[in-house]
Amino acid sequence: MIVAPSFLTADMSRLSSEIQSISKAKWLHFDIMDGIFVPNKTYDHHLVAEIKTYSSQFFDCHLMVDNPIPDIYRYVKAGADLITVHIEALGVTTIVAIEAIKKLGIKVGLSIKPSTIVEELVPYLEQIDLVLIMSVEPGKGGQKFIENSIDKINYLNEYRKKHGLNYLIEVDGGINLSTGKLVALAGADIVVAGSFIFNKNNREDAISELENV
Repeated sequence: MIVAPSFLTADMSRLSSEIQSISKAKWLHFDIMDGIFVPNKTYDHHLVAEIKTYSSQFFDCHLMVDNPIPDIYRYVKAGADLITVHIEALGVTTIVAIEAIKKLGIKVGLSIKPSTIVEELVPYLEQIDLVLIMSVEPGKGGQKFIENSIDKINYLNEYRKKHGLNYLIEVDGGINLSTGKLVALAGADIVVAGSFIFNKNNREDAISELENV
């Protein structure tokens, strides 16, 4: 299992040392929120660029923003290795965003909120590198895992087997050892974890535990 720590609950006044404390993780997850698509507002591409100066992790940038297409180039230039956008924010322009990200030479992900049916992703599954299932309502940390997310993961896992596809399945929200094991058994490849890691004294151990669920 790949673990992608989300640092929303980190001490932002000493961010460099906070990121260093989770450097064992291969991926780093960026929760980019605009206060419009989701209620909360976080940071933008400037922080991605700053962290790039002291982290060599895989930069997993999740754009929870209302109109992501104008921002794509900024995040690629800042150091994103993968950009995930939301089907709910894009509608008929979803394919435009996918193609724009791919043309810039990085990986592309597509995400859905808990209330969106998983079948909405089907027209795009052959063209993307990753699907991000939100297992809480995006916009704030510390929420409880939504159980029907397991059904979505199972569906996506079976679909890729049946059609010979290679997209990764990532899950974000309410991840701990118990829910991490559930999503791993359903076929998830990556988990995003925030509070579970940052609330621990030994964050390397927390990452190892999730990697081996």
